[in-house]
Amino acid sequence: MKNRNSQLLFLVVLTFSAPIAYSQTTSAQHSPTRQPTSLSGAKSEVYKVVGATQLMLHIFEPSGLKNGDRRPAIVFFFGGGWVTGTVNQFAPQSKYLAERGMVAVVADYRVYQRHGVTPFECVADAKSAIRWLRSHASDFNIDDKRIVAGGGSSGGHLAASAALLKGFDEKNEDLKVSSIPNALVLFNPVLDMAMLKTATADVIARTGNWLKGDWVKSVAEISPILNVRKDAPPTIIFHGTADEVVPFEQATRFCELMKKQGNRCEIIPFEGRRHAFFNYGDGNNPYYRETLRKADEFLISIGYLKGEPTIK
Repeated sequence: MKNRNSQLLFLVVLTFSAPIAYSQTTSAQHSPTRQPTSLSGAKSEVYKVVGATQLMLHIFEPSGLKNGDRRPAIVFFFGGGWVTGTVNQFAPQSKYLAERGMVAVVADYRVYQRHGVTPFECVADAKSAIRWLRSHASDFNIDDKRIVAGGGSSGGHLAASAALLKGFDEKNEDLKVSSIPNALVLFNPVLDMAMLKTATADVIARTGNWLKGDWVKSVAEISPILNVRKDAPPTIIFHGTADEVVPFEQATRFCELMKKQGNRCEIIPFEGRRHAFFNYGDGNNPYYRETLRKADEFLISIGYLKGEPTIK
């Protein structure tokens, strides 16, 4: 069993290498210093500008969408250990959910390797993305009261953080517009940042030395598991029981705390599966299909989708 000193290294390597291995884009788009500015079949919009950096949302719209519709939406955040990653990771899930009738979005955000930021700025970008989508809901025929946040690994951390963490809001934004999603769909999410306490010096350097300073305060501020509250969004979590990067027990502990507060939280365990087991692959990965089908069923159960899942 790998010790905690190696966990974040695996988090960085596996969560950003998995999207690369499973995406269907060119090698140029896989560069850690480059992020696609458009995705096939999506409308691409700038949601935030930080200095010379433009952050984009790639929006997949369902067929038959009409002006005045109020469709549910989902926004996905890619994994990559807050260090790297690509918006391509959740494009297949987004295309499927758009076919099912949702407006499905993949969000870019700043990461350490491209922008020199810490996880704190990543959380701020996630909140900005959801706030922008909600404030522009009528432009894209979205129901602003049915916006789901999803993501894998560190991207799952961002989705959960947007739902539960206080602060991290950009002062120049309209804070009257909520950045809290209405539901969560999480894939092996990082929920307890205490796992990074014993990260190797190399990994700490990769993440901008953000672990220095008041560790206890930092963990409390940025760990969703330490900020569970009443009336949190309904949540589903997909997690491999053999995850060597983000321990499965994080998900079970998180859901126990959520339920104690009266919140809906479901874990779908995948026996023997390791980290990033859910990615698209060549389209024949059974765990991609199973997690997406279960996500569809969850969205049906909360009234965001209708009919039966079309993925088998």
